[in-house]
Amino acid sequence: MTGHYEVYLEYKKKIDDILFNLIQKDRPETLYGPLKYLLSSGGKRIRPMMVMFSCEAAGADPDLSVNAAVAIELLHNFTLVHDDIMDNADTRRNLETIHKKWNDNVAILTGDHLIGLAYQFLFRTESVRLKEIGEAFTEGIIEVCEGQSFDKEYETRKSVSPEEYIMMINKKTAKMLETSAVIGALSGNADRDLLNNLRYFAFYTGLAFQIQDDLLDITADESEFGKKIGGDILERKKTYLLIKASETVKNESDRMIIEQLISDENILIDNGMILQIKKIYSENGVIDSAKAEIENYTNKADEFLRNIPDSGSRERLKWFSGMLMDRKF
Repeated sequence: MTGHYEVYLEYKKKIDDILFNLIQKDRPETLYGPLKYLLSSGGKRIRPMMVMFSCEAAGADPDLSVNAAVAIELLHNFTLVHDDIMDNADTRRNLETIHKKWNDNVAILTGDHLIGLAYQFLFRTESVRLKEIGEAFTEGIIEVCEGQSFDKEYETRKSVSPEEYIMMINKKTAKMLETSAVIGALSGNADRDLLNNLRYFAFYTGLAFQIQDDLLDITADESEFGKKIGGDILERKKTYLLIKASETVKNESDRMIIEQLISDENILIDNGMILQIKKIYSENGVIDSAKAEIENYTNKADEFLRNIPDSGSRERLKWFSGMLMDRKF
């Protein structure tokens, strides 16, 4: 039997071949140059894999969902391009971001183009449930925009509760993975129970995935991570770790540093401070707490996965979520 990783590579190649075929056009250069640059940079294709694996779990040929999977990947890249503008990020996947290599106007147009292409591929999906697929896709876009807006609002707030943080990552990160599973399940014409089990498996996997991302931002190897370590601290993002530190750090000098990071817009954040905050997180159990929360949401995801009929596709989804949680970048 073909291993899960080999199947992942097989499906990923199908996605990549379609994406790479999109970048054969050359003009206008300021539209297709950035698109070629972006889509040639690769990526793990996490969301389109969730589409195809969920279609397979519904008992259908995963190729039925390949156009929808491409649509999800194009949508994901749209969010990256526009998020990088808002975050003023310099690098993505170890490459200059679109707005840095070209300019903001080119990056905005690239994002708009990606949305158009995403819908073009979505509506190539051959399914009796195409209306539901379109509705789920559009709802996903709206919620991701809401999540990004909350994320940016939180940067200037003095305090954010853990509940508010979970609500934000629900919309910004978990919703996209949930949407991927729903669209895959609909492509495979899943019944209501199977659809909901795949939905919530992906949703809780998405929450774990985002907290893992928060953790990697301060603990990963920069060359593997593909962007600057401590970027969330530089942007004063209210991540799981910063919110937890604001609640739990008792040492007066450490607490002052955390409070300064949250409330003092003029504080100098350099590499030395990033390392100091990493030390505070480690010594005060914040990193261990993040790891426990990742495990908690992964276990919740597994509860829904166990309701899916026993098959190779269920085991593949379990392997896939494990791969996401074990990643180093």
